[in-house]
Parts: sequence; C-alpha cells; structure tokens
Amino acid sequence: MSKIKAVFFDQDGVIIDTERDGHRVSFNMTFKEFGFTDEWDVEYYHELLQIAGGKERMKHHWKTKGFSKPLTEEEIDNLVKEMHKRKTALFVELIETGKLPLRPGIHRFMKEAMDAGLKIAVCTTSNEQAAKAITEKILSDIKFDIVLAGDVVEKKKPDPAIYNLALSKLGLKPDEVIVVEDSKNGLTAAKAAGANVVVTTNHYTEKEDVSAGDIIVSCLGDASGEKAELRKGNLSGFDGVVSVKQLMELFG
Repeated sequence: MSKIKAVFFDQDGVIIDTERDGHRVSFNMTFKEFGFTDEWDVEYYHELLQIAGGKERMKHHWKTKGFSKPLTEEEIDNLVKEMHKRKTALFVELIETGKLPLRPGIHRFMKEAMDAGLKIAVCTTSNEQAAKAITEKILSDIKFDIVLAGDVVEKKKPDPAIYNLALSKLGLKPDEVIVVEDSKNGLTAAKAAGANVVVTTNHYTEKEDVSAGDIIVSCLGDASGEKAELRKGNLSGFDGVVSVKQLMELFG
C-alpha cells in the first residue's frame, strides 16, 4: 500500500456540528425575531432533518404542530420565504463570527497533518460561502490545498464524484488518502472512491450504519478536552486522542 499523502475532510458534522449548533440555532433565532415562541430542540430537529430543505421543514412544522401564532396558507407561504432568507443570513453570520465551535480534536488533527507534510482538502456539497467562512476565517492558520464545495459536482454523496474530483486535482491514488466523514452517505462516497475512511460520529449520525468505516470514533479527541471513544479499529497506543501518526502507521 502507498504511503499516506493527504487527508480529506467532510465539513458538516465533521469540522463543525453545523446542523445542531448552526442551522437549528439560526432557525430558533429567526423565529424569535419574527415574534414566535417556537423553539426546535435537538431531538425534534433530528426528526425535521428527514425532510429535505429549510423552507419545507418550516412548512411541515406549521402543518403538524402549528406556529405559536395562527397563520393562513397564504400567510405561511410568504412568511416562510422571508424567514428562510433571514435564517440563511444568520447562519453565515454564526460561521463568520466564529460562534460555531469546532468539533473536538479537529484543529489539532489538521495541524498534525500539516506538520507531517500531508495535503489537506475539504470536500463538501454544503454552501460555498459557508465553506469559505470556515476555511478562511475559523481555520485561517491551516493550509488547505483544495476546498471543493457547493455544486462542484453534479452528483452528491453517496456518489463518489467529489472525492474522485479531489483525487484527480491533487494527483493522488485512493490508497494514499485518509477521508474523515461522519455519516453513512459520506462514508459510502469515500469508500466508493477507494479511500481509507475514519468516521467521527455525531449526535445525528451515531445511530446510522457506518460499520464499513475502517476506524469509527465518537470524535477525534483532545488531550486537554473531550476524549474520543474508539468504536471500531485498532490504533496503536490509543488514549482517547486520534493522531495523524497513528493513522499513517495503520494505513501506510
């Protein structure tokens, strides 16, 4: 097997818990601004995530639970558009002002990858503006060799297109890369591209079937913060912190 030359990171749920701490929080801030007392808690938002699209989630909430003030069909359609526009602005603001915390160990791990001379990439189908805010502001001290975001590929994960594109742009073989993902769709995409995969589960993905991952952990872990729980795999000298050195030895 080839020596490891790069680490590719998914963004949402891997670098930052954007759904729980970003989108959900932005919706709640918006409701308050518009004079509603509705608040989506963590568990309820997990239910809403099964519905694609923010505007659709708000409409579903109105139909099934109703907002704190009664609204007609005509009123809700116009209001949802206004609220979604404001919610998007608040979400980007949360990222740009650094109010969304990085997941445990992610910054340390990226620094280790840089120090080891590995190429670093972000491969996400999330909003390009959000990806730039994270890579250029929150992680401004990390040198990213490539950031692929938005609609750079026609087919989204679980299709491997975005990982194949990153491999092609950086001139790498699949077995020279470690991909860090958090979900079944992301894992499926990375495996289909032929890469080694570390899965860092989060609140919304820990119940998904990610058993195909080479290493499965609760997070990457920090020595002075939250420790990682190793759920699959064998890392030499593991002490609650996943290091780049351990993975290079394992996959190299």
